[in-house]
Amino acid sequence: MKKIVLSGALLLGAFMSFAQTAALKAKVAQKAQSLESKVVMWRRDFHQNPELSNREFKTSEKVAAHLRSLGIEVQTGVAKTGVVGILKGGKPGPVIALRADMDALPVKERVDIPFASKAMGEYNGQPVSVMHACGHDSHVAILMGTAEILASMKSELKGIVKFIFQPAEEGAPEGEEGGAGLMVKEGVLENPKVDAIFGLHISAQAPVGTIRYRPKGTMAASDWFKIKLKGKQAHGATPWQGIDPIVTASQIVMGLQTIVSRNAPLTESAAVVTVGQINAGVRSNIIPEELNMNGTIRTLDTQVQDMIHARMKQVATNIAESAGAIAEVSITKMCPVTYNDPSLTEKMVPTLEAVAGKENVFLTSAATGAEDFAFYQEKVPGLFFFLGGAPKGKKESETASHHTPDFYIDEGGFVLGMKAMTNLTLDYMEMNAGKVTNSTGK
Repeated sequence: MKKIVLSGALLLGAFMSFAQTAALKAKVAQKAQSLESKVVMWRRDFHQNPELSNREFKTSEKVAAHLRSLGIEVQTGVAKTGVVGILKGGKPGPVIALRADMDALPVKERVDIPFASKAMGEYNGQPVSVMHACGHDSHVAILMGTAEILASMKSELKGIVKFIFQPAEEGAPEGEEGGAGLMVKEGVLENPKVDAIFGLHISAQAPVGTIRYRPKGTMAASDWFKIKLKGKQAHGATPWQGIDPIVTASQIVMGLQTIVSRNAPLTESAAVVTVGQINAGVRSNIIPEELNMNGTIRTLDTQVQDMIHARMKQVATNIAESAGAIAEVSITKMCPVTYNDPSLTEKMVPTLEAVAGKENVFLTSAATGAEDFAFYQEKVPGLFFFLGGAPKGKKESETASHHTPDFYIDEGGFVLGMKAMTNLTLDYMEMNAGKVTNSTGK
């Protein structure tokens, strides 16, 4: 009899929990819809007033003021201009981080919209036009809306939410630190210790109303390389009297391309080696003594990454030696692979399907672009997904890509963005209800 009573009590408890969660989700949908015009207004303000990496002063002030107005505990000056909000729910549970990046790019806008950017800034000592040419203005506005929704149901939340508004995703200026790596270094995932993190990126190549995701390697690791070639200067009319670093560099460029085509397991993991800059010489009839080339490496697997690094040094050094030159190769790891935890992804995809409709959630191919959300994922399980921002009916080939002057986002996807981030939070809390994280993060 006691077992029957106990089973009945458990069933009743489960039913009540399900009913409460369903009621919360109905509230989320209603609240997200009511916030749409406000989120659009915020986004347009940020778009018209963009700020470069580590210079997001006004943006962070507006974010912090909004979070404080919601009664959320606010930390400012994190990783220079970052803002962190901490919302403590009324019930015990896990700590979930939600992230949005805030910085714009040195790009001159060509889009004909009333709120187009006319802003100017300074990039590495040069005056430049500034534009939100990657959608970070949308990310900030969506997360501000998400914060307002979750704050409105604070007493019903089963855990803690950390809102991370991050500067310098596009990379800090020369000589400065910044971005997710610095936020992690300064302890953004501690006190209280984060259990899982979610982030989104709006996509100009995916239709409004859709969501794209991928487990495991989603976006590539980004590394930068420099190769300095030392030859021997000579008159351009007598090349046999010197060692030509330009001819040698030409052979090295071609040799580097064979690393991907002949050494990388391309059916398992894509890779890219690109030489983007070569500098040498001062006039047409002098063979220079030195040459510098710079480029980038993109990989989706750490073993492939290590192999390419080793082979690049071997190829450049040996080709240079065969010409009588000397090659000095340096490689800097800039950003790790954006790696979606497979278990977390599997658990949370049903949430994305519930808010967008199963027919609107797609498994996407890996991208060779990089995203410093990866630094958080090195420390805690994370899920990073793509939110559609292209007008419905537009083909991917008809939309301008990110980081270009014609980049354009349809604001019709913002409600879905808020619903996705909010429901991921609620569902993860429900899955881990009762979990209490040590507030010291130890």
